[in-house]
Amino acid sequence: MSSSHRGKNSRIKRDPKGLHPRNLHRQGYDFPSLIQSYPPLTPYVKTNAYGNLSINFSDPLAVKAINAALLKRYYNIIDWDIPEGALCPPIPGRVDYIHYIAELPGIDEPAKGATETRPRVALLDIGTGANGIYPILACAIYGWQCVGSDINSRSLENVASIIAKNPILENSFTLRAQDNKNHIFEGIIQPGEFFDVSVCNPPFHASQDEALKGSQRKLNNLARNRGEQAPPQTPTLNFGGMEAELWCKGGERMFLKKLIKESQTFSAQCRWFTCLVSKIENIKPATKLIRKLGAVDVREIEMKQGNKVTRILAWTFT
Repeated sequence: MSSSHRGKNSRIKRDPKGLHPRNLHRQGYDFPSLIQSYPPLTPYVKTNAYGNLSINFSDPLAVKAINAALLKRYYNIIDWDIPEGALCPPIPGRVDYIHYIAELPGIDEPAKGATETRPRVALLDIGTGANGIYPILACAIYGWQCVGSDINSRSLENVASIIAKNPILENSFTLRAQDNKNHIFEGIIQPGEFFDVSVCNPPFHASQDEALKGSQRKLNNLARNRGEQAPPQTPTLNFGGMEAELWCKGGERMFLKKLIKESQTFSAQCRWFTCLVSKIENIKPATKLIRKLGAVDVREIEMKQGNKVTRILAWTFT
């Protein structure tokens, strides 16, 4: 890219209708077919106040069941499960992330010019968690080659058990342990290795107390939508998420700063670096730092699921 493009910044607006045009869940959930595909979902599906089939999205077990049903019905992933207390991600929103990064310039080039040494798009998931959801979806939807990293051995063990049960993942999804909590890419990206894109869903909060308050707000919003009052939050009633998944020292802003600084060191080994940003006030300082470090293209991609708007920040040095 020529020097005239340095500092380029673009904001990609989401489809006003909500999810990405290629997202299979744009029309909502087909509960009858989901139940047929995954019978354990049955006890969680009820008729809501509007006369529609739904689940209680404040119930972690119900959310886990619908995730397992969606993964089996649409992506041929069986026996997906997470330990008690682990983060339980909403599948439609995670699918959106994968579809949007697939549109970044150059991402599809390896697939078009596949060779024995470089057969597929290579994705790195920083903090894959116990759910491994981004590599699972990237393998299932696009057939990408994925690596998931995490500092939590229990999380990696759970993802390894999911991989072992699914042939479509066995040769496409590998795991690496990050042994140093002060590093993100170092110790994970190997010498001579190249990734087309990295993804990350960083810890939102700066402490456990802040995370619990955030979960209570979610419960209040869900209850308000049902015309109810949410019960007081307790440490065992959050939406799920272990320490490394939900909070870290300095919260999202400090994590982003560390991620961005370390990305410069590995700028020749990853085409696009991307990260979810939940707090809009963190976009501006992150973008400023990315440009300061010499990125040639910076993009802010808005995504919407229901009333929630999240953003992907993407940048490249090449």
